[in-house]
Amino acid sequence: MRHQIVAGNWKMNNNAEQTEDLLNALIEKLPDDAAAEIIVCPSFVNLSQAVQHLEFTNIAVAAQNMHEAASGAYTGEVSADMLKSIGVETVILGHSERRAYFGETDQSLAKKATTAIENDMRIIFCVGEELSERQNGIFEEVVQRQVRNGLFHLSEEAWPQIVIAYEPVWAIGTGETATPQQAGEMHAFIRNTVREKYGNDIAEALPILYGGSVKPDNAREIFSHPDVDGGLIGGASLKAEDFAKIAGAFSEHS
Repeated sequence: MRHQIVAGNWKMNNNAEQTEDLLNALIEKLPDDAAAEIIVCPSFVNLSQAVQHLEFTNIAVAAQNMHEAASGAYTGEVSADMLKSIGVETVILGHSERRAYFGETDQSLAKKATTAIENDMRIIFCVGEELSERQNGIFEEVVQRQVRNGLFHLSEEAWPQIVIAYEPVWAIGTGETATPQQAGEMHAFIRNTVREKYGNDIAEALPILYGGSVKPDNAREIFSHPDVDGGLIGGASLKAEDFAKIAGAFSEHS
């Protein structure tokens, strides 16, 4: 069985006090024997606090971004070594908001992916199409290009450190959600894209998560597809009860 993951991307939310409150609520509500790996992704300033707070729990901590350089004159940026020095070993790369608002490209993300792998970090690599690309029927082409340009320069040995998150941009924070059939078909398409390059063993071992307005009332159906290995959860991850229910819905299919 592939590794199963439910990750909560907190984005630019929660100050230090709010972070502590949410972490305490998650510790209380999430089961110790959850079938899936549980990950939370606070802002940079709260990462160290989260790592320390969750040290003796089964909840992992990931960063929302990192820079490709080891160090240097990159004001406001954070390196892989800085993240690892506080106990963070997983990073989200290529989220649609980073691509849209901060100019991240396939080429810049390929450099970040290389740096993450060189620093023995795990990557949650986000891909997904805009609404116009879905409507124009080029969504598979777009997602395939993102996967190929961002990750296909990596060696076979790197792939155990990679997770892909399919997030249709039109379903992020909009209340719209891809149907379970749409999500399942795209996850299978992504897996086949990786299979064509790296072979069946790597493709079948690759966790592919769905992100895009996942809620407690739709998580069970989305996670039921055999190619959906969990979720990258946005807004619902800020509510401990909702996030716990989503994790629980996934465990029903383990």
